[in-house]
Amino acid sequence: MIYFDNAATSFPKPNIVYDSILKAMKEYGANPGRSGHKLALKLGREIFKTRELISKLFNIDNPMNIVFTFNCTESLNIGIKGILKKGDHVITTSMEHNSVLRPLMDLKKEGVEVTIVKGDSKGRINPEDIEKSIKKNTKLIITTHVSNLTGTIMPIERIGKIAKENGVYYLVDAAQSAGIYDIDVKKMNIDILAFPGHKSLLGPQGTGGLYIREDLDVKELKQGGTGSISHLLEQPEVRPDKYESGTPNGPGIVGLGAGIKYILQEGVENIRKYEEELTKHFIEEALKIDGVKVYGPLNINEQGAVVPINIGYEDSSEVSFILDEYYNICVRPGLHCAPLAHKTIGTFEQGVVRFSFGFYNTHDEIEKGIKAIREISKEI
Repeated sequence: MIYFDNAATSFPKPNIVYDSILKAMKEYGANPGRSGHKLALKLGREIFKTRELISKLFNIDNPMNIVFTFNCTESLNIGIKGILKKGDHVITTSMEHNSVLRPLMDLKKEGVEVTIVKGDSKGRINPEDIEKSIKKNTKLIITTHVSNLTGTIMPIERIGKIAKENGVYYLVDAAQSAGIYDIDVKKMNIDILAFPGHKSLLGPQGTGGLYIREDLDVKELKQGGTGSISHLLEQPEVRPDKYESGTPNGPGIVGLGAGIKYILQEGVENIRKYEEELTKHFIEEALKIDGVKVYGPLNINEQGAVVPINIGYEDSSEVSFILDEYYNICVRPGLHCAPLAHKTIGTFEQGVVRFSFGFYNTHDEIEKGIKAIREISKEI
C-alpha cells in the first residue's frame, strides 16, 4: 500500500509514538489533575512536557498558554467564537477549510460581518487585499498557513504585520504546516494558532492544540470540571484549565509529545527539505503526462507537499477508486471540505484527486504513483 493522504492524517507514525501511547495507557493511565496519587501526577507531568515541546516548536514563552483540544476544528471554533461577537468584522479568505468557514457562517447569522478575500487561480492570497478590507470594526483576520487543497503557502508573516499595525487580532490555521514549516508566534505576530496533533506533528488522532497570546481574552466554548478551583461554580479563569474542561486524551497527548520530540530530533528543516524534494519530483513528472491538469503554484517555494490533479474530465472519485482498487494507492478525491477554494481554482464541479506526501514516503513511491496516473490517463 502506498499512502499519499498525509494531508488528511499522517501515516504511519514513528514507532516512538505508538510505544509512548501504549506505555501511558498500561503504566500510568490515570486521570491527570483529578487526583494526587502517583499515577495521576505522572500523567500530568507527561502532558506538561508536551506543552513544553510545543512551546519550543512555535517559540511560545509560557506553556500554559497552550490549550489541548481533540482536533484543529475544535481549536478553530474556540479561537473564532471566543473572540467575535455581534457587530464585529472578520476577514478571511476563499482558500479556507470549512472548519473556518462554517463557524463564520454561523456567526454571520448572529450579526458578525464577514469579508472573504478571494485568491487567484493558483490559490495565492495578496496581503494587500486583506489590508484594504480592514474596517473600523475589524476585530480578527483568519488565514490558513498552507492550503489543504492546493498546498499554497500563505504569506502569514506579512499578514501578521498588517494585523498588528492595524490593531487587529490574527488567527492562523496551521493544519497543514505545523511540524513542517517554521512557525514563530512572536516573529509572525500570531495571536492565536490552531493546529492538529495527528497530521505533520505525527501524533494520534483525537489530539490538537490552540495557542492563545498571554494577554488576549478568549471566551471558552464549554464549561465543566477542570480538577482545579473546584469550590467555585463558575469556570476558572486560570489557563489552560479555562479551556480544558473534562478528562483529556492523556495517552494521545503523550503520543503527540513523542511525535514532536521525533520532529525536533530529525529537524524541521530536514523534514521540510525532504518533502519539498518529493513534491518537486511529483509535480515535474505529472506535468509531462498528456491530459493531466496539475493545480497550485507548481513550485516548492510556494507550494507545500499537497498536489491536486485531474485526469481529463474524469470524476475525481472514480480516479481515486481506480488508484485504490488497482494500484493500492491512497489519495483523497472530492471537495476536501474547502468548497470556496475549489471555486477559486475552478474545480468545484469535478473536484480533484489530492496527493499529499509525508516524511515516510519515498521517491520510488512517487515513481509508482506517476506510472499509475500515466496508465489511467491512457485508458480515459
